[in-house]
This record gives sequence, structure tokens and C-alpha cells, in this order.
Amino acid sequence: MARRKKLSTAQPLLLSIPDVAIMLGVCRATVYNLIYREGLPSLTVGGVRRVHPDSLQVWLKRCER
Repeated sequence: MARRKKLSTAQPLLLSIPDVAIMLGVCRATVYNLIYREGLPSLTVGGVRRVHPDSLQVWLKRCER
């Protein structure tokens, strides 16, 4: 009998750039522009850029004002 891979139900701690792009309804390049020009908080982990979901929410609230 073949083993089945268990699907994780855990939410990721950090969002990838494509994940953020999908959430905001924009392209990846726009997300990078938001990071580098508009101050969207992000961090580099293992050479890849990530965004904390809470930081994204706080930043969006701040931009609404």
C-alpha cells in the first residue's frame, strides 16, 4: 500500500512575494515596488524575500489613512 503524504493544516508564518501579490491582486513586480519604494515591511530568509502577514495587515491599515 502506498504511503500518502499528509497535508499540513498549519498556516505559514511568512508569506512569499507571489502570495502577497495574489492577496493584493497585483503582480510580483508591484509587490517589490511596494517593499522598496512604499515601505511594505519584509525580511530576507535564506536569500528569499518574505512578508509577515501581521506586518502586511498593519501596513495596509496605515495606508488607508
